[in-house]
Amino acid sequence: MTADHPPTPAGGLPEHHESILLDEPTTADLRVKVTQAWREFARALGERLATLPAGAHVDLTLDPTASGTGDAVYSIGIDVGPDGKLAARAVGNAGLPPGYRLDRAAVADMVALGWSPPGVVEGSGEQFGLDGTVAEATQLAALFSRTLRDVYGAPHPAFLVYLIHDAEDEPLEGAPLGTARSEFGVDRNVEADLDEALNAAQPATDDVLGLAERVRTVVSTMLKSDSDRLQVDSDGDINIRAGSAMVFVRVRDNPPLVDVFSPVLTEVEPTERLYVKLSELTNRMPIGRLYCADDTVWASIPVFGRNFQATHLMLAVQVMTGLADELDDRLHGEFGGKRFFGEGDKPVKRDEGEHRTGMYL
Repeated sequence: MTADHPPTPAGGLPEHHESILLDEPTTADLRVKVTQAWREFARALGERLATLPAGAHVDLTLDPTASGTGDAVYSIGIDVGPDGKLAARAVGNAGLPPGYRLDRAAVADMVALGWSPPGVVEGSGEQFGLDGTVAEATQLAALFSRTLRDVYGAPHPAFLVYLIHDAEDEPLEGAPLGTARSEFGVDRNVEADLDEALNAAQPATDDVLGLAERVRTVVSTMLKSDSDRLQVDSDGDINIRAGSAMVFVRVRDNPPLVDVFSPVLTEVEPTERLYVKLSELTNRMPIGRLYCADDTVWASIPVFGRNFQATHLMLAVQVMTGLADELDDRLHGEFGGKRFFGEGDKPVKRDEGEHRTGMYL
């Protein structure tokens, strides 16, 4: 590495919604990917709801260990009744601790989506209620998806955990709900290879050595390579080239954390205009942040090491490799500096009055 990566504060992922993203070139591709992931989740959920037997139950929950919501559990429960009836219940403020309760605008959004306030629908008690039919499974699945994303603040379906069982509490197998994670384990999808690799690796433990081994297994599986063939630098960071950018994966032990980061630009002049731009871009990202330390612009996405979930690391690596390669080119065009693999890059100083629009951010 050419520079020391500053410590990343431990904490939850920001509660950014997909609707915050704007149609700027840097975030356009990321926005499309996030939107597509939610569409795939809603489609898969609709298909499952349409085929579940009477007595089946579905739980959809925003994983608190991934979202940093602590004791707050944002969830939706769906019961399949006789004659093709569906009864959905969503957590309300009575089930949320102070500091995590829905404000008036969020409650209004719930009602606008189609939920009835707590206690209005028979049997809803302190939860929001919504009754429908299996024939409406597609529309209801889209509504549940928007509730989790736009009201409860799930940044991506990969941060959802779901549970589907029958009337006897036996798990019901079926196609996965997009990138959401089954409570019963990894479904039969593209993560099957990862599941096999993790099982073959050393037993998962809570210490940093166990976490480091699992991280290596996840990254090597994503890169379709052997764990011992990964590029690891003198700091112990896994190196992943992404076009003109380099992405690093570092395991931290106090607290347990996996940091996926990239030095987007080095030898850049830190100006107020640069700080404003990085702040604006961070607010448009569904996960992670951008910041400047000394003369380097960093992009960082933290993944919790405690209760480590492979799907969360996979999402972080996928987002970072795409974002860093796109972002270093665009920021270099506006602020100068050097890209990691930008041969011949020279710092560029612009007059304060110069303003660039169009293809630049």
